[in-house]
Amino acid sequence: MGASRLDGARALVTGAGGGLGRAFALELSRRGAKVLCADVNLEGAEETARQCGAGAFAIECDVASRDALHTAADAMDARWGGADLVVNNAGVAVAGPVGTVSETDWRWIVGVNLLGVAHGCEVFVPRFKAQNRGWVLNVASLAGLIAMPEMAPYNATKYAVVGLSETLRGELAGTDVRVSVLCPSFFKTNIVSSGRGVPSRSRKMAEKLMEKSPIDADDVARIALDGLERGRFYILPHGEGRLLWGLKRVVPGGFVNGVPRLFKRVQGWMR
Repeated sequence: MGASRLDGARALVTGAGGGLGRAFALELSRRGAKVLCADVNLEGAEETARQCGAGAFAIECDVASRDALHTAADAMDARWGGADLVVNNAGVAVAGPVGTVSETDWRWIVGVNLLGVAHGCEVFVPRFKAQNRGWVLNVASLAGLIAMPEMAPYNATKYAVVGLSETLRGELAGTDVRVSVLCPSFFKTNIVSSGRGVPSRSRKMAEKLMEKSPIDADDVARIALDGLERGRFYILPHGEGRLLWGLKRVVPGGFVNGVPRLFKRVQGWMR
């Protein structure tokens, strides 16, 4: 295997205090990158930085605040003289049938899942354009391509991340700033257990699907960074995700009409 294009890159990973964010930080370190581990949970971010080694440090960062992303960028400027990659990974889960989710929970998930990604792009893309190089990796979900029932807040924010990424890709055409959007399906993480308003049957279904996943967070991070280095825009690490998205693109009306039946069938499998 040849040298990684990310060797020596200066990278920010949001939501790096655990789960996929920690997996990204560790994989970047293995590829020779310097990593700023950012998380609202500073203790978790510091532990990730410790595991990454000497080329990493941690910062407390609530991505719902644009000022927090500016602070992270300033910290990278001070330590490394700039940045080359932002992994907008921080995310939370809110679920429940439409009409049952509180305004507080809607604002929480929009602040983290959508505005958190937007803030990362707004702060770092101008810097990347000025130096005419850089990478943006936005973490969405298969839920940003295929909407299942009882997940309206999560679906809506992840669809928005895909749309933001597609827009940004068009705006950056002709530059050496690259954009990728990651759309994984289920793999083992704590996002459901730490989420809000997730119905018990949906929680059980998601947890079982996570347990059955053939790949874990480390695999997702590796596949995502491989795709980033190869210049792929849409990155779908799960085979079933690629299959479902392909079906939707070929027969969109039929697929959407079949989603309720698919949802009930999956629920039946999980009993």
